[in-house]
Amino acid sequence: MKALRVTEKAADIDALRLPAHDAARPVLAAGQCLVEVHSAGVNPSDVKATLGAMPHAVWPRTPGRDFAGVVVDGPSDMVGKEVWGSGGELGIRRDGTHAGYLVLDAKSLRVKPANVSLLEAGAIGVPFITAYEGLRRAGLPKEGEVVLVLGGNGKVGQATAQIATARGARVFGVERTAQPYRGHASSDVTMLDASAGSIADAVLEATGGKGADIVYNTVGSPYFAEANRAMGIGARQIFISTFDRAVPFDIFSFYRGQHTYVGIDTLALDSLAGALILDELAPLFDSGALRPFEVFPHGVFGLDQATDAYRAVLAGAPDRIVLTPSVR
Repeated sequence: MKALRVTEKAADIDALRLPAHDAARPVLAAGQCLVEVHSAGVNPSDVKATLGAMPHAVWPRTPGRDFAGVVVDGPSDMVGKEVWGSGGELGIRRDGTHAGYLVLDAKSLRVKPANVSLLEAGAIGVPFITAYEGLRRAGLPKEGEVVLVLGGNGKVGQATAQIATARGARVFGVERTAQPYRGHASSDVTMLDASAGSIADAVLEATGGKGADIVYNTVGSPYFAEANRAMGIGARQIFISTFDRAVPFDIFSFYRGQHTYVGIDTLALDSLAGALILDELAPLFDSGALRPFEVFPHGVFGLDQATDAYRAVLAGAPDRIVLTPSVR
């Protein structure tokens, strides 16, 4: 098989080289499965870890967190199954998914929804798991609640909008410039242009002064002050990223607003935790309430094109980027 192998940190993306190397077929232990990887999404965290931005990453290793493929060896009841998954340990603390084969415990694998292709299934993991875990920790949105998504056209933002609208919430998305919502949703997503004026004022006006019940802040510090102003009484705000680590914080407004802040780090969720979240999401994909990201031909790369794929992700590619490791 072929596998990516990173042996040391790259100084920057221009210095990054990801040649595909020959690798031996892995040997299984009891209870493990060998998955032939047909599709493996490339996430910003994959690129950052390869550049050395994750202090707990091991070297050398094979990167990659998300996957979909076919079980080719392991317990007899699993062989031949089309599976999907994602794990915070994969490609960070152990060898990951950007390889022809992946070894995982059978308990960490799940059969993918029949109406989602293998190519699409490999691009679902990190964005949808991040979105769902944040909403679960904050309290899943109820029908009629207002959800404000900062970074609404990012992949976590789109997954959040899908989940929230599927549950009957009213969703506002925010981007730095005027643009339409680019993803699927069960109802309209109102997009706000951050360059056109106050986000908080726009949300408060549109909700009759009520404000947002949930703010999913995928960006962090640049929107922190406006996000706080947009929060209604008892609202909760979810954080998954930031530019600045320290921000001004008004404690009085926080406790008088009865607010809750939730921090999410999906690198702490291993493959089993990811599988349990996919158990919650799978019925929504089965029903069509959730849809996979469309994977366009220009976003599909072989392992020998991995360097180009990684560079596209770091440059902010708007569409999902996927490797196809088992294609020879």
